[in-house]
Amino acid sequence: MLRLRSYVLTHLISYPSASPISSLHGLLSTAAPGPAPPISASPTFAAEDYPVATCGLTRAQAFKASTKLSHLKSPSNPDAVLSYLAGLGLSGGDVAKVVATDPRFLCAKTEKTLASSVAGLTALGLSRSEIARLVSLAPSGFRCRSIVSKVHYYLLLLGSVENLLLPLRRSPYFISADIERKVKPNIAFLRECGLSVSDIAKLCIRVPRILSTKLEHVQAMVACAEGIGVPRDSGMFRAALHAVAFLTEEKITAKVEHLKNVFRWSDAEVAIAVCKTPIVLTGSKDKIQRLSEFFISEVGLEPAYIAHRPAMLTYSLEGRTRPRYYVLKFLKENGLVHRDRDYYAAVMATEKVFVQKYICPHSESAPRLAEDYAAACRGEVPTSFRFT
Repeated sequence: MLRLRSYVLTHLISYPSASPISSLHGLLSTAAPGPAPPISASPTFAAEDYPVATCGLTRAQAFKASTKLSHLKSPSNPDAVLSYLAGLGLSGGDVAKVVATDPRFLCAKTEKTLASSVAGLTALGLSRSEIARLVSLAPSGFRCRSIVSKVHYYLLLLGSVENLLLPLRRSPYFISADIERKVKPNIAFLRECGLSVSDIAKLCIRVPRILSTKLEHVQAMVACAEGIGVPRDSGMFRAALHAVAFLTEEKITAKVEHLKNVFRWSDAEVAIAVCKTPIVLTGSKDKIQRLSEFFISEVGLEPAYIAHRPAMLTYSLEGRTRPRYYVLKFLKENGLVHRDRDYYAAVMATEKVFVQKYICPHSESAPRLAEDYAAACRGEVPTSFRFT
């Protein structure tokens, strides 16, 4: 699979249009077998009935879709599209999703558009299952003839098909953005801000719209990142952009104030926490409240201690921080580790290191510890972890 390389920016700036590739006959001969979709027996096309009878849409979805299909006089083209999608390997549920999302997909030309795109994507190295997922995630983008050149471009940027499909789950329309007018100028600006191509790729996977939005919006995000105290040359600048992406200054201020109040931080402490770990700004009010109650009320940590170690706030309370607290407290209560053993170190350790350091050495003195820890990670509270 394609990988990011040091010279990739040159390709991103000057990538030429893709050339036509292979024929429909070769494509259809390799089509994956699949159950044929229901074919309309009516010589006329009923825009509200067809999506229900042949695509599995609800009446409400079909009514909404019908406005985009009312010009059709015959079911022949929609039938051909459904047959093609079945041959490509899309399930009935996938087809329903495609038609509900983009009813005009039923108007696409199977030979001129769909077959040509599939052939081009196959030449880029995509498997038929990957192409089917692409259709399911971004149908409106797929029926555009530029899909092959755009996928080629994003493969160079993101490094793999999977890295392309991930952001499509979050923002299916980013694949349709004008590369010359929007994407390349945004990448050029982010490069000027000090981000590497790899940084931009990672940011795109997290916040795909950052490349497809207007340049002035990206410029505003950079200003917001700097406004929360993260300069462009900081190693946390990419994380800061992720945290403030598409948030207004008012919302950012409100989030900072909420963190300050819930964790009882001073202005200086909340500034430290946000600069060290900007992603804390993305937490919901409920999550922040639960984290505060746990770290301050249950664990007994001081607000200043948390402010200087905000990375703790980025982990799952139920799946990581609370179970590890139970283990450490159990070990301290039973004299198996020194009472001064730092909780932060236990939280930040990888799962493998945590088990090796806090579970395995006590297999004889606490034979149920591993089992109890696993139960705690599932949300249970074993008897041995119920402290009074």
